[in-house]
Amino acid sequence: MNNLIIRTLDFVMAFFGLIVTFPILLIVTIVGLFDTGSPIFIQQRVGKNKKPFNLIKFRTMSVETKSVASHLANSSSITKLGVFLRKTKIDELPQLINVLKGEMSFVGPRPNLFNQEELINERDSRGVYNVLPGITGLAQVNNIDMSTPTLLAETDQKMIGTLNIKDYFKYIIQTATGSGKGDAVNTK
Repeated sequence: MNNLIIRTLDFVMAFFGLIVTFPILLIVTIVGLFDTGSPIFIQQRVGKNKKPFNLIKFRTMSVETKSVASHLANSSSITKLGVFLRKTKIDELPQLINVLKGEMSFVGPRPNLFNQEELINERDSRGVYNVLPGITGLAQVNNIDMSTPTLLAETDQKMIGTLNIKDYFKYIIQTATGSGKGDAVNTK
């Protein structure tokens, strides 16, 4: 799919998405202040061409939680508000700012942490870092998360190689209507 078309769609949808969801963003920020005292979560992630960028999300885990991939974090770290935000995927809304800034796309491989070396190697060998990371994609709607690095990198590579305008909107709609459960957390 043409990069200019994707960037134009991303920009327009992120711009209007931020306007439409502003009341939700404001309410969650205020409620989040009472939940954790720090409702916005900013974490450095691996972007296009392996350049770092700061991913913006609503905080769903306690402030003391270590900076690890979600599947390595303990489920007891998730706050009551965090459970709701994850289930409804509202925690992802601030990433519209990342999309607007051109650091992310709506559709692309989910950005990983720099300490996820196995995943970085798998993705790097498949050219996954040649595109912008995304809010959602083929792996997310099929419940493939970062706990399976090889499968995730293979799925990302497949999505990148076959992405068209129909799939772009299909993945967004599937995510918005509840496909995929989001990143798994450690229940041990």
